[in-house]
Amino acid sequence: MKVLHIFTGSINGGAARGAFWLHKGLLAHGVESRILNNSFDKYEDPDIATFLTNKKSIFFNTLHKTIDEFPLRYYPQKKDYLFSTAMSGFDITKHPFYAWSDIIHLHWINGGFIDIKDLKKINKPIVWTIRDMWPITGGCHYTISCKRHESGCGCCPHLNSNKENDLSRKIINRKEKYIPKNTVLVGISPWITEIARNSYLYRNFDVRMIFNNVDTDIFFPIGKKNAREVLDIKTDKKIIAVGAQYIKDHFKGFQKFLKALEYLDKEKYFILFFGRLSKEIEELISFEYKYIGFLNDDISIRTMYSCADVYVTTSLIESFGKTIVESMCCGTPVVCFDVTGQKSIVEHKITGYKAEPYDERDLADGIDWIVDNPSYAKLSQQAREKAVQNFNINEIAGEYKKLYQEILKDE
Repeated sequence: MKVLHIFTGSINGGAARGAFWLHKGLLAHGVESRILNNSFDKYEDPDIATFLTNKKSIFFNTLHKTIDEFPLRYYPQKKDYLFSTAMSGFDITKHPFYAWSDIIHLHWINGGFIDIKDLKKINKPIVWTIRDMWPITGGCHYTISCKRHESGCGCCPHLNSNKENDLSRKIINRKEKYIPKNTVLVGISPWITEIARNSYLYRNFDVRMIFNNVDTDIFFPIGKKNAREVLDIKTDKKIIAVGAQYIKDHFKGFQKFLKALEYLDKEKYFILFFGRLSKEIEELISFEYKYIGFLNDDISIRTMYSCADVYVTTSLIESFGKTIVESMCCGTPVVCFDVTGQKSIVEHKITGYKAEPYDERDLADGIDWIVDNPSYAKLSQQAREKAVQNFNINEIAGEYKKLYQEILKDE
């Protein structure tokens, strides 16, 4: 059984991490697994390859991205949300890894990496893990409150369009035309799986649910005192960890966190920010805090989660919630809103606290409930156990192996 994973960008970032960890888990299960992406990284591992191997391929990568973004110029009033067209990209069927493979496993394929029409050229079984809403929609990666993906898009609110036959309708029509009907879709949470099953595109497709995975051997608890010394945090206050890659993204709901701070005691809490924090937001924070920026290595990320007493995410919409699981692996309970993919990860008052959507006061109450809990040690242990039992790479790779076997048996 030979599986080829296709995803955009470095194995060290974002959705690619889940795909890479799955690759590792499959290898441990005896499955032959390889990765093909468009990263600028240079890999010594022969099972990982990139299209960007020379100046010519790097030029075409830039060209594909430009073509992918070009149609958006006709929508100058579009909202500042990620929107992808998949109208240009590399033909993966021309790479030697394609000929080697038995199954093509797609993950996050945007940024000018894959032209959706080239999926029609694939004459092998396709598994597509839905890591955000883009495979379902006419271009947006998160619909927010829009439901037009259920009826074929058009009049796209993300594009600020009032035309039925707009870019979103054209993109969803291309998907309908070129995505092979035997593609098996896999949602990474019950929420995103149900969205796919009810969508215009995939009502008649085989849609499964397998949780996203985390390497629970990488993320584990270390002593809070030691973690704080490493990060040079000198405080006796309770530490709230919060952050995101793009903290100003609307769907990250960071304004909800700022509002929740109004209900918390400044003398009790210290805020630890990671990711990208603008000066504009820093000026709004009246609590003692430390900003540690982007963390690119596993040891630093593990230390950040471990030093905190509670991890808070205010995402309004998430397909899964990988950072939630990472925090739980490190024994740090989580506060989140009881919505979308993340609601299947946290068990209310068992591994964390699920606040009423989108109630800032209840978010603050959840933070207080965790840090003041007399059974905090038990809460931390239960968070770790839940993550290891349900989201570890060995368990999830085993589920995918069974799916691959089922698909190949039916071929």
